[in-house]
Amino acid sequence: MVISAVTYAELEYGVSAANDPEKERQHLVALVEDLPVAPFDRAAGCAYGPIRQATRDRRKNLDKLIAAHAVSLDVVLITNNLKDFARYPGLKTENWVESP
Repeated sequence: MVISAVTYAELEYGVSAANDPEKERQHLVALVEDLPVAPFDRAAGCAYGPIRQATRDRRKNLDKLIAAHAVSLDVVLITNNLKDFARYPGLKTENWVESP
């Protein structure tokens, strides 16, 4: 299990925007001690083209980058937002929050 570098960037934004950045920084540091951050590499960039083309809208570009990264790593994307990620070709998703 890994964290996408794109997701990590969003988490860093959350730390910066938090009411208590020091507390949130501690939480983020603890999270990445257990889950490595996967770099967004050339394979992820190649996977992004077809995913962006399939949807052809400018909304949710970060979601597209996260989806492309998961496809390039051939991993399951864990999300509580299955609906928005369902439209990306080749992406496997699971929701670990809701009961089946």
